[in-house]
Amino acid sequence: MKNRSLSFWLFLTPTLVALALVVFIPMLEGLFYSFTDWDGLSFTKMVGFKNYITLLQDKAFVNAFWFTVAFVIVTVILLNVIGLGLALLVTQKFKGSNFLRAIFFMPNMIGGLILGFIWQFIFTQGFDALGSALHLSWLQNWLTNETTGFWGLVIVTVWQMSGYIMIIYIAYLQNIPNEVIEAAEIDGASPWQRFTKITFPMIAPAFTVCMFLTLSNGFKIYDQNLSLTNGGPYNSTQMLAMDIVNTAYNASNFSLAEAKAMVFFLIVAAISLVQVLYNRRREVDL
Repeated sequence: MKNRSLSFWLFLTPTLVALALVVFIPMLEGLFYSFTDWDGLSFTKMVGFKNYITLLQDKAFVNAFWFTVAFVIVTVILLNVIGLGLALLVTQKFKGSNFLRAIFFMPNMIGGLILGFIWQFIFTQGFDALGSALHLSWLQNWLTNETTGFWGLVIVTVWQMSGYIMIIYIAYLQNIPNEVIEAAEIDGASPWQRFTKITFPMIAPAFTVCMFLTLSNGFKIYDQNLSLTNGGPYNSTQMLAMDIVNTAYNASNFSLAEAKAMVFFLIVAAISLVQVLYNRRREVDL
């Protein structure tokens, strides 16, 4: 760091200032307000850990937490499996592979709110019509209960993000030397052996990156939750981000919302950090 030139710090300063103004200072202010009775405009007194004790007794927050955890587990698995599968498919040498890359990536370019409203129409109109035509009751009223609402959110998220995860895996798959794969083929290795012994170990860094992105994105989802189910019915599909927003703006309890946001930040940071450290060590073993 001592050898960095003045020009380096001049170029870096605007970024550091923006990061401080947008992230660090607001986060410290939020931490302070979480120990007060702040109403969004001012506060009258410090309340210590009262807001943190209250959130632990808040059934809506607890239910949103476990709903979000289940959602994250399912989407992380599906996104990485499907994303890697698509990457393996489009890196094969055949006509139309570039076209398929564009098609698979295209959903990621659609905004979350718009995407949610599109799929809301599909679930409420398309599924209902198909269920009526085929006499399948499980296709009807898809967003009116917790179970199907959960899987609706999963379907939309996986459909949107799979192409983005695919692109990351493609970048690492294309860096695998063809000579290594060809040598394994000559030695008689099966496709599964080539994948488990050569391909996957060599793209382990991509797996670490994709795990981090899918974990953090899964916890932070709000727009799809808002436009698809709006947390209903009876807040049964409400995720953590939506619970925090509703606590602040619907219940006008900004100090409690700040406390929830701080706990939310710590949970996501801790899980993401543990995941990255664990996968980094596995990269060495692989």
